[in-house]
Amino acid sequence: MKKLVGGQAVIEGVMMKSDDCYAVSVRKPNGKIKTLRKKLNPITKRIKILGWPFVRGTVVLIETLVLGLDALSYSAKEADEEEQLSKFALTLTILSSLLIAIALFILVPLYLTKLVVADRGFLFNVIDGMFRLGIFFAYLFGISAMKDVRKVFQYHGAEHMAVNCYEDNKDVTVQNAMKYSTLHPRCGTAFLIIVLVISIFVFSLIISPNMLVKFGGRIVLLPVIAGISYELLKFTSRFRKNPIIKLVMQPGLLVQRITTRKPDEKQVEVAVTALKAVLK
Repeated sequence: MKKLVGGQAVIEGVMMKSDDCYAVSVRKPNGKIKTLRKKLNPITKRIKILGWPFVRGTVVLIETLVLGLDALSYSAKEADEEEQLSKFALTLTILSSLLIAIALFILVPLYLTKLVVADRGFLFNVIDGMFRLGIFFAYLFGISAMKDVRKVFQYHGAEHMAVNCYEDNKDVTVQNAMKYSTLHPRCGTAFLIIVLVISIFVFSLIISPNMLVKFGGRIVLLPVIAGISYELLKFTSRFRKNPIIKLVMQPGLLVQRITTRKPDEKQVEVAVTALKAVLK
């Protein structure tokens, strides 16, 4: 049975993950590739209730966030040996990232919507959702102009090319992977688009005129949105050859044209190395 494999770009490298292990491959300053491989024991397997549909989405999201930041820490150290990120710094990064996300995608849209709409019902929530989408795209376009981020986006594309090659039952080599697309339906970018769209519908249930209730409700409903979005992502990925599902997946694939770039062979080599380490 084929392993279900996903991953993410890191600094000068790629992290690949399956159900039972993960690997981070990084191109060091001397040109060599160094790979870290570790076993995984997901909490969704250890505690059955956390693996239930609509519950597992939030749990997987948290585990993926922690694992991703750990992989970033490792890649930063290997790509630049003077760069060190302590556990405290890693925890601080997680907390600050969450606070920035809440401010940018909850507080700011609420404030802007309050300025332009007197209504506090359904219309308010829809316009709030539109502002959230607008801020998201502005953020993506903004960071995509940064040189270092563009390189990360190239590794993101390399990750997708290697996984696409593997899922097409071809030998995972640099030459084969170079023939494949930089887009993939299970990408985290596609997940974020689903989250943003689902949030418009879920937040529309909060019709209280009180702004504190609206803000608190958005925080409380985040696990609900994550749960629904995760199941929808798995469903669309499973039936991605269906014409209707293909149409539904298009927005997520289109946004990946911002978050991925065509990599060179050396970058694909790093992604292939990480994938092979996971498939051992």
